[in-house]
Amino acid sequence: MNDEEIAKIARTSSGRLDMWVKTVAAMHAKRVLEVGVWKGDYSAELLRNCPNISTYLMIDPWRHIDQWNKPFNVNQKTFEDIYASAMETTAFAAQKRKVLRGTTIEVSKQIENSSIDFAYIDGDHTLRGIVVDLINIRGKVRPGGIIGGDDFSADIWQHTKDYEPTLVFPFAVHFAEANRLKIMALPYNQFAILIPEPAETPVFQFIDLTSKYKDTGLLGQMYGTKQEAIFWLKRNLPGSVKRALRQLRPR
Repeated sequence: MNDEEIAKIARTSSGRLDMWVKTVAAMHAKRVLEVGVWKGDYSAELLRNCPNISTYLMIDPWRHIDQWNKPFNVNQKTFEDIYASAMETTAFAAQKRKVLRGTTIEVSKQIENSSIDFAYIDGDHTLRGIVVDLINIRGKVRPGGIIGGDDFSADIWQHTKDYEPTLVFPFAVHFAEANRLKIMALPYNQFAILIPEPAETPVFQFIDLTSKYKDTGLLGQMYGTKQEAIFWLKRNLPGSVKRALRQLRPR
């Protein structure tokens, strides 16, 4: 499936789920992998509407993780309820699903290389999380396959500054460049990385269908305004430096 076909689907879709259902169906994907299943709503939508799927790998630890500073890192009791919900939501396709309960690092060795037609990344969106997921999943997707993903947010402060920034964007773009892959920014904060066929010459290209992703730098988002920069300096500079700066003020 090429970028023009994906773009046509994206422009005629009513939402995130509709877009990916149409894409996976058009690919005739048989083996699908999802990282970050949560309650299983996305899994169920694909399993219900893409009859070609024969195996659906569901990767999620469904447990509290100390290093994960994001709103979805709930307590363990809540995670058990969420896991039960995911199993119930996808029970109609129990013969197709394969549940891999663990982090991507913990379970990726159970997945054969180049065996996946379509992978969807919707797990830990911190810098650490997206690095781990993309690097570990890339080799599992076959030539001609697609890696899709969620929360490709142009604003890294997706969940306010009390939480780690969401860095799916721009990291996924840099990942594609490093691996000479084509990446597409799609509507609904989605992305698609196209894995080339063996006969294709690998080449990096960033296709932005939304015109939202003009700058892959982080400086503007980290400090944004002069007031934010001053606030950051006041909060983070050591006391000795602050005292020295005060002494330099003209009297």
